[in-house]
Amino acid sequence: MEDGPVPPPTVALLEDPERVRLALSPLRRELLERFRQPASASQVAAALDLPRQRVGHHVRALEAAGLLELVEERPRRGCTERILRARADAFVVDPSVLGAGPTSDDRHAAEHLMTAATGVVRDVSRMQAAAAEEGTRLLAFTLEAEVAFAAPADVPRFTDRLAEAVAAVVAEFHDPDGRPYRVVAGGHPAPAPVPAPASRPPEETP
Repeated sequence: MEDGPVPPPTVALLEDPERVRLALSPLRRELLERFRQPASASQVAAALDLPRQRVGHHVRALEAAGLLELVEERPRRGCTERILRARADAFVVDPSVLGAGPTSDDRHAAEHLMTAATGVVRDVSRMQAAAAEEGTRLLAFTLEAEVAFAAPADVPRFTDRLAEAVAAVVAEFHDPDGRPYRVVAGGHPAPAPVPAPASRPPEETP
């Protein structure tokens, strides 16, 4: 018997400051990671080698905030064992929770790019969560490329050419009665590569 298709990972957007606060401590982040698979608080406490009472306190807070959900209850040694799991495979914090941040109408400004990126994170996370609840797949696409400019003056020229090309493709495919899509294109300097940790020389044997 063949296995069915693997469901896509679910993503939940955290846009309430209190829920963000509850989820951001190191231990609670670790608990959310552990509860990606259904488990009881006792099982997770044993895996982390922590007191059951301490883990239980944090688990109750995460459940009350809607970050953990009850899967089942089953009898165990004269009591009821509660099996929980995280409500999503990953949690994304809405950047606007930490403040709106600077804005700019200049499409060559970093603030404009960050505002657009914030909107993408927020909107896609919401729609992804809604699609997961409906059992459907959110159809999206991503284009990535790297270009090396010879001079700073080439950046606005490149941007103008790219805008013209995008406008031409949009005009070709745009249907007034179709489902609207938002296309966001941005660019920023590529970050410097992170150097690999230096390897230790082998120890000499006598």
